[in-house]
Amino acid sequence: MIDTAFTRLVGCRYPVQSVPIPGIATVEFVAAICNAGGLGMLPGSMAPADAVRGMLAKLRELTDAPHGVNFLIPFLEPGYAAVSAAAEHARVIEFFYGEPDPELVALAHAGGALCSWQVGSVDEARAAVGAGCDFIIQQGVEAGGHVRGTTDLYDVLGATLDAVSVPVLAAGGIATGADYAAAIAAGAAGVRVGTRFVCSRESRAHKDYKQALVAAGADDSTYTEAFSVMWPHAPHRVLQSAIDAANNCEDEIVGEWTLGGERLAIPRNAVIAPTADTTGRIEAMALYAGRSVGRVTSVDSIEQIMADLVGA
Repeated sequence: MIDTAFTRLVGCRYPVQSVPIPGIATVEFVAAICNAGGLGMLPGSMAPADAVRGMLAKLRELTDAPHGVNFLIPFLEPGYAAVSAAAEHARVIEFFYGEPDPELVALAHAGGALCSWQVGSVDEARAAVGAGCDFIIQQGVEAGGHVRGTTDLYDVLGATLDAVSVPVLAAGGIATGADYAAAIAAGAAGVRVGTRFVCSRESRAHKDYKQALVAAGADDSTYTEAFSVMWPHAPHRVLQSAIDAANNCEDEIVGEWTLGGERLAIPRNAVIAPTADTTGRIEAMALYAGRSVGRVTSVDSIEQIMADLVGA
């Protein structure tokens, strides 16, 4: 076990947390992260309480390691029943993309879970600690997917570490052992890894999405609002090739994916990332990728990726 304030608090072997992309971070994917020593995170947004309980029950059959559930503030259901259900069984409840709310933190604690918040600024970090969070994830603008941060990670990480007393994880642009070591050396208690884990064998990202990540260079990731259908005014980072393909596509529907057992249409410029059973113009969908994508050069097992990260 690598000893940091984060590993002591949460109980995982390594100070590495995964990202919870809907449809890609499946129960099996999260279990693989946990069994490899990290903190695997399930996506809980838009899932009713019974569905959250079901996912966590299945997860407990696959791992006895600590795990968590993430909720996106814009997509929380009224009453927060899913948050309460998750907090009864998960070690960590995490929130993202909204002002830190003491009521939500209290709900997580009432169920017996730790609570974290992913933040994009020093002010938001202070607010999260003020709301009662046990640790925070400081996100830089390098991060793939939806981006709360507006400045480079290391420009904000030091200031956040000076401003708060809880463990701080670094997020954005972390894909290799050298990236991990740099974050720890800068004072982070752990790291959050996205793009590299999306490109794992266990990830349920579409194979063409994974190959696009492998083929991408260091400058192929773009901060944009291009894929805002279904979630407007939410900046994100994707491959530039996906923006180009969507701009050159005349079809209003670019494909289909499965949600809750139903096949649903994917509008052009939708927020949805392509999963293994997605069909259609994969290259024109939201291919989320952080600035670290140029250092993602192969599709490997989660166990191998974790070993590469922490030197295990």
